[in-house]
This record gives sequence, C-alpha cells and structure tokens, in this order.
Amino acid sequence: MANYIMMMGTSSHVGKSILATALCRIFYQEGRRVVPFKAQNMALNSYVTKDGGEMGRAQVAQAEAAGLEPSVDMNPVLLKPTGNSSSQVVLMGKPVGNMSAREYHRGYSLKAFDIVKKALERLDKEYDTIVIEGAGSPAEVNLKANDIVNMRVAKLLHAPVLLIADIDRGGALASLVGTLELLEEEERDLVKGLVINKFRGDVSLLQPAVDFLEKKTGKLVLGIVPHIEQMGIDDEDSVSLEEKQEMSGEGDLQIAVIRTPKISNFTDFDCIGGEADVALSYIGEPSSLGTPDLVMLPGSKNTTEDLLYLRQSGMEAAIKKLVAGGTPVIGICGGYQMLGESIMDPEHVESSHDSVQGFGLLPMKTTFGGGKLTAQVEVDCHCLEFLGKQIRRQGMRGYEIHMGQTEFFSEAVHPMIVHRSSGEQPEGLLSQDGLVFGTYVHGIFDNDEFRRDILNALRCRKGLRPLKNARNTQAEKQHSYDRLAAVVRESLDMEKLRQIMGEA
Repeated sequence: MANYIMMMGTSSHVGKSILATALCRIFYQEGRRVVPFKAQNMALNSYVTKDGGEMGRAQVAQAEAAGLEPSVDMNPVLLKPTGNSSSQVVLMGKPVGNMSAREYHRGYSLKAFDIVKKALERLDKEYDTIVIEGAGSPAEVNLKANDIVNMRVAKLLHAPVLLIADIDRGGALASLVGTLELLEEEERDLVKGLVINKFRGDVSLLQPAVDFLEKKTGKLVLGIVPHIEQMGIDDEDSVSLEEKQEMSGEGDLQIAVIRTPKISNFTDFDCIGGEADVALSYIGEPSSLGTPDLVMLPGSKNTTEDLLYLRQSGMEAAIKKLVAGGTPVIGICGGYQMLGESIMDPEHVESSHDSVQGFGLLPMKTTFGGGKLTAQVEVDCHCLEFLGKQIRRQGMRGYEIHMGQTEFFSEAVHPMIVHRSSGEQPEGLLSQDGLVFGTYVHGIFDNDEFRRDILNALRCRKGLRPLKNARNTQAEKQHSYDRLAAVVRESLDMEKLRQIMGEA
C-alpha cells in the first residue's frame, strides 16, 4: 500500500497544484515511486495522453515532475465548462456527454466515484507514494454531500491533509480558521498541518500569526512558502489569466492573444511569451488591441459562442481591419475554425445556432457533430510560406483535441502533414497571401525551432535581424521543477511531513 499526502485549500487558486507538483518532484528526487492524483478536475486547459485520453494539465505537470508519462488514472474525471452552468464530462479520458451542474452534482458524481476508486486502486498497487490534490475548498457546505474530490477521497484512504491558504490575497488566517470550523470532526482530524503560501517579505514578521494559528486550531503550521516569480510551469486553468498583465514583458515583437470567455489551452502561448524578444498580451477588448505584429486566436470550449462574442464586441472587425492592413493572424483549434467561412452545428452540439458565419479569412467550413478527436501527433511542416519566409521543420510534436469535420475549398494550401496512429493527412491551412494561418495542433509552438522560425519571420518584416534559437524549453521545464522543489523543500518542515505520512 502506498503512502499518501493530500493538498487541500481554503479556496481555489491558493497553490494546491503547484505545491503538489513540488512534492512530486521532491519525492522523485529522493528515489520514491511517486504519482500525482486528482479525482476530479474542472479545467479548460487539457492534454492528450499517448493512448488518446484527455486529462487536466495540472496532473500532466505533476507527472512530468515525478518523471512519469501522464495517464488518465491520475485524473479520472475531467469537467470542461461549456457555459450556462454546464460542462462536458470526461471519464477516464473519454467524453460521456454534457451535463448541467445540477445533473452532475445531484445524480452523476457519486456514480463517477466508483471509477475514481478503481483508478486509485491501480495506482496504489504500482506506486509507493501518492500526492493527492483536492479542488476548491473542502468546506463548501452546499456541495459536500456529492463532492468526490476532497474529503470523500481523504476519508476513503485515511490520507493526511495539508490545508493551504494564499496570504497574497489577504485573509489567510481567517480562511484557515473558518475552513477548519466548517469541517466535521472526523474531517478536521485528517488535517495534519497548515501551509501559508505566496508570502512576500520577512518571514519572521509572520511569527505572531503562526503562534496564533497553532494555538487557535491545534494544528501545526508546517511551513510558509514564498511567492515564486516566473515559475515556468503550466497554469491549470483560465483563472490564472487574471494574474497575467495586459502586456507581459518588453520585447521587439508585440503579440496579441485574443482572450475569449471560453478560452481553452492558453498554455499554447506560454513558450512564445517566454521569449526575450516578445511582449505577449491577452486582449479582451478591441480598444486594447492596438497594432500588434501578430494576432493569435486561441482554442475554445465553445467555438460558436466565442465567435459570436468576438463579433458582437467588435473584436472581429478590429482583427479583420488589421489583416487588411497586413497584420498576420494565427488560429489554433477553435480559433482556426473561426477563421473559416462558416461553422455549422445542425445537431446543436455547442449552441442553439444551426450555423454561424466565420471570419471568412480561410477557405474552409467546419461542421460539428459526431465524436471528438483526441490524439498525440507528429507534424512535418513542408511548405509554410509565412510572411515571405519558407519554413520547413520535420518531426514536431503536438496533440489534437477537437470536435467537428472541416471541409476545404479547392484553393486550400495545406502547409503541414500530421502523422497519427491511424495514418497521415494534410494539416493546417494558409491563406493565399500568407497572412493567415490555422492549425488543429496544440503545442505546436512548444517546438523550439518552429517557434523561432515564426518569430524571425516577424522580425525580418520589421527590419530586425533574425535571432538564433537559444532555448531548450524541455530542459527549462525540468529546471523549473527542480527550482520549485528546492524552494518548497526549504520552506516546509519535510521531516515532520515524512513523519505525518509514515504515521498515516
């Protein structure tokens, strides 16, 4: 049987995912067979495993930190919000349908818990340490009866719990005390330590607060973790966008990512934003768009509704005006579909609209219906003539997560070939003038040389000299996990933590 440690928070976005990632890395460095686990994830940033299963990116990062290939056993239930208080429910990597919040929480979640238990049983047999992440707060009294991700898991495993609060938000002490007060006695007994996260300043000044907490709650404050700037680790969900600045960094190239209400997989752009010569913006209003060097349309969990939002807000008109003036646009997945002539939805998979006119910038149309394509892919770029520069790269990696069948008109130019286990086919679409490019492949810009090719084409257009690729993003990511582990190891009482886990 494995040893367990479970991370719960006083609210969402207090740092549960990051601290779980840190513990996965620490235990991996110590030679343990450690695996992450989260029973149920609600996220629009998802990932596709080697066998085509879909899971939340938080557990992917944790798996990478633990030296593992991601598996849906690590995240057996994924909820992808679609709007109007409903979500697509993904079980063991496969979608089983859309459900309202009421349908799921009052009827389906406890059935899904049987699947959660089976996933835990498999992990328990294979690993010696399981780092478990909760969701939101364990003290949501209106949801507790059907909650399958917090105390139900802790009680099933008798797992010791660390309760985390974000002091950067303010009210951390009250959040910790209040959360414990709202737990049942059996649940409080499982909480073995408190963690104060994202602290800025002199830790010694916090000692009176630590003394108060330990006296008031009878729980040990296991550590105070500092605020860590630029961690270089994938964000879990679009709530993280609230922390991103309107313009991140200063650079020769100004790149605007269009922020829509149902934006998904915005981690596609993290590597671009990490380049020293790029200033990356997330833009939600046309008045803030300005005159960037490149506009990027991200993926969407509800492409039709996001397209209508862009039209009604005036963003579509602003983007098309920029394209008419020579500004390039790149769309990924849902953003790619929006760039076509139309989106058809005869079965009302996404919305009540039978069809919606697209941007009309690419010669294609997409029809929703049928199944969902989820696959890891290899991509060869053989003829991408972007801004007059010929881009050719072989063996790039990425993944696809999309619904809909796309039909292309006779003048379509496909600059890439995608290789799947089921075969190969043309991929992506380039406009005749080379200004508009779209692809279904997520993670395409994580390929270092291809990303630099695109950026250098933009640099040359501005009269700037091209730069050599100086980054290895995979190595950088591993360094980020090591850095995070070092900070958390220094901040937590690791000896006490091991004792807590051993006693359990």
